Amino acid sequence: MAEIPTYTLNDSTSIPAIGLGTYGLRGAAGTEAVALAIGSGYRLLDTALNYENEREVGDGIRTSGIDRSEIVVTSKIPGRHHGYDETLGSFAESSTNLGLDVIDLYLIHWPLPGVDKYVDTWKAMIALRDEGKVRSIGVSNFTEEHLERIIGETGVAPAVNQVELHPYFPQATLRAFHERHAIRTESWSPLAKRTELTREPLLVAIADSHSVTPTQAVLRWHLQLGSIPIPKSADAARQRENLDVFGFELSDDEVATISSLERGRLWGGDPVTHEEF
Repeated sequence: MAEIPTYTLNDSTSIPAIGLGTYGLRGAAGTEAVALAIGSGYRLLDTALNYENEREVGDGIRTSGIDRSEIVVTSKIPGRHHGYDETLGSFAESSTNLGLDVIDLYLIHWPLPGVDKYVDTWKAMIALRDEGKVRSIGVSNFTEEHLERIIGETGVAPAVNQVELHPYFPQATLRAFHERHAIRTESWSPLAKRTELTREPLLVAIADSHSVTPTQAVLRWHLQLGSIPIPKSADAARQRENLDVFGFELSDDEVATISSLERGRLWGGDPVTHEEF
């Protein structure tokens, strides 16, 4: 299996080009799945306080046998902890759960514009980064308007914006904004799980032409867009399949064909109206 390349973020830290989503991986099975993924080569792990599995992620790291310094750990602040002091407390809770003094990438999970505390939350995250408690700071599910506001009021652009992104929702306009501001795009639900995506005839034909699975073709599409996919799987064979996407390349026409499957956001998580606490 090819070595996973990395990107340099706008704060000069680095991040692997693909990672493991951990939503739903809980208990002993969750810890085992995380350890298996690390053993298969994953070096980017994505969790959140609201996933209720930060302890499992930390335990998986410690039982994997891989040095902590090789792994990039992401966690996220829930909506109920928005605000300056609340953010500092939320970080302390996540740090304790993970058993880690430093979190590599710390994100605001949702902007919650109705609450309107995401700027104060961002200011606290800048402080955490400046104190060395967090290596990189970013956001999740932020729109251009939300991004422009935090950049305008603090002068600090997020290193990452993690958003719903898959062939049914390619987010071309937002990705272009990210590129202009040196913000790395990260894709949650990169495979549009629980949909017919991997059975789409256009996608199946492209995958067959490269002797790969439709899943691998989709993940390769993400990589060629410059986005970091974080597929979730507890199955060791599937984890390895999801990582094995660096030995082939899609043509520009194939990338465009996969993007043509666009139909819009799938789960109603519009950042302007969605509430997550």
